[in-house]
Order: sequence, then structure tokens, then C-alpha cells
Amino acid sequence: MRLFNQHLSVLSLSFGAVTLLAVVYIGLIAVVMSYAVLTMEYAQSVKNDEAAVAVLESTYLAQIARIQTSDYRMLGYAKPTTRIFVPTTSGTALR
Repeated sequence: MRLFNQHLSVLSLSFGAVTLLAVVYIGLIAVVMSYAVLTMEYAQSVKNDEAAVAVLESTYLAQIARIQTSDYRMLGYAKPTTRIFVPTTSGTALR
């Protein structure tokens, strides 16, 4: 009972408020720093993904260039003698 009846001084209330604000400030700084770290990690992962896509694109374009410059007669292919067209309706289509 005596604890509740004690009169708190302005100085002790001020120290308590300053301490509470300092803890909140340090917590907010930690949140901002963790957000910055996560943002930097995400940017790095995007750069890594872009590099992987660039490698795949260059491989794809090199293969397409190789295919387009191939001499098919040298590879053993010949022009077809007759043309056969695919019918417009399939016999196995579900109705």
C-alpha cells in the first residue's frame, strides 16, 4: 500500500520516459537496419537471377544461330518429294 501512496517526482518520471524512448529508438533503428539488409539481399538475388537468365539467353541464341546456319544437305537431309497436309478435323478428337 505504501508503494502506491508514494509521490513520484518529476525527475524520476522524466528519467523513466527518456529510458523508454531510448529503448523504442534503438528498437526502431534495429527494424530499419534489418529492412535495409533484406532490401540489399533482394537486390542481389535479382542481379543473380538476371545473370542466370543472360547466360541462358546467350546459350539459346547461340544454338538458334547454329541451327539457322546449318547446311541440311551436308547433314543428310533431302527435300521431300511429296507434300501431305494434315486434315482439319482429327479422328481422335473428343466430341
